[in-house]
Amino acid sequence: MKNLREMKTILVVDDNQELRDALTEYLGRSEFHVLTAGDGDEMWEHFHRAEPNLIILDIMMPGDDGLTLCRQIRQRSNVPIIMLTAVTDEIDRIAGLEIGADDYITKTFSPRELLARIKALLRRTQPAQGETAMHQLQFSGWTCDLIKRRLISPSGEVVALSGADFNLISLMLEKPHQLLSRDDIARCIWGRDADPFERGIDVQISRLRKHLHDEERSLILTVRNKGYMLASDVHSV
Repeated sequence: MKNLREMKTILVVDDNQELRDALTEYLGRSEFHVLTAGDGDEMWEHFHRAEPNLIILDIMMPGDDGLTLCRQIRQRSNVPIIMLTAVTDEIDRIAGLEIGADDYITKTFSPRELLARIKALLRRTQPAQGETAMHQLQFSGWTCDLIKRRLISPSGEVVALSGADFNLISLMLEKPHQLLSRDDIARCIWGRDADPFERGIDVQISRLRKHLHDEERSLILTVRNKGYMLASDVHSV
């Protein structure tokens, strides 16, 4: 049994007390330290005091809704965020990804599925042990810092990356000039294949293009009906 210092802290933000209690019990059995909040004010209290490793954030809540809170969190932190959405609310899911959520899951989820998503997201957003000294990659005037998980523009502007942003740019920098299918990207970002009708991949690509000021889509190319490609050489620093 891990002690508290060894446990990852999960912050569950949802106005449904029964759901909060159920997730506290289930995730606690998986050796996570679980904190819960019923609204934004309570969330911020935990956020500043505990510095959670991951946040599960419901979209529909009284006061500030989940999208507003996600946007505010992203102004302060790159902590991984999983959004809880209604089954039919694709617009909310897309909006969540656009403002920096790392993943989403509908409220019909099984606890086992959520646990798998949490573990996969934490694995993908934690620096690997024994990371090499070669931690910066340069491409088309940009620099990606693999340790600090941020982009530095040709003019020196620093761009903080969400977990999904970082996973996507890391994949492209690992395989420049190579076609990446939607499944390749979905497995990298979310740890699963893409749904044929899922727009989340397009949203993540669009978000990365905005970070890179790639309005002409000349840096990240779209290969119609096949996927995407980084059209740049990559050099280590």
